[in-house]
Amino acid sequence: MTARVVKVKRHEKLGWLERLYVPMIVKGLWVTSRYFFKNLGGYLRGNPQTFVVQWPEEQVDYPDAFRGMPVLVQLDNGQPRCVACGLCEFACPTDCISIVPGELEGAGIERYPEAFDIDMSRCMFCGLCEEACPEEAIVMSRNVEVAAFDRATMVFDKDALMVPEPLLKRRLEFLRGEYDREHAPVAKARD
Repeated sequence: MTARVVKVKRHEKLGWLERLYVPMIVKGLWVTSRYFFKNLGGYLRGNPQTFVVQWPEEQVDYPDAFRGMPVLVQLDNGQPRCVACGLCEFACPTDCISIVPGELEGAGIERYPEAFDIDMSRCMFCGLCEEACPEEAIVMSRNVEVAAFDRATMVFDKDALMVPEPLLKRRLEFLRGEYDREHAPVAKARD
């Protein structure tokens, strides 16, 4: 869709009819009426052209770039992909992420998050945590319907944030396309 250029006349003297704004009010009513009758005709013919979702029975299919609630990617063995590096915690502008790292012995990943909490009442869904994560361990989901009656229930712990990797496939493919990656980063075993 191409946009047309509208030149704004800032220093032009307006006539008495233009100062009444009657032509602009009539133009606005004309545009509103045109769309109203166009949509009404579509409904009467059984071919509505409007965007209507019968929520909560129907859900909106958001675009791939949509940023909802941040979640942790869960591996096949049930553990988070997170290595507790703390980059998402440092990148968060609202300081809503808190990580307590733990050590693993004899595993491919040296560290893991013992505790990983996100205060959703403070999160602004900016996606900086997702961009800072080198392991694709925290991604923005499509869930935006986060509500509670008190602040204490808005703090999500590690278990509540974990989502299996197949459910986040669309978002992970989008991220890999943005960063020109073909596959996920692999945690290397250290000797």
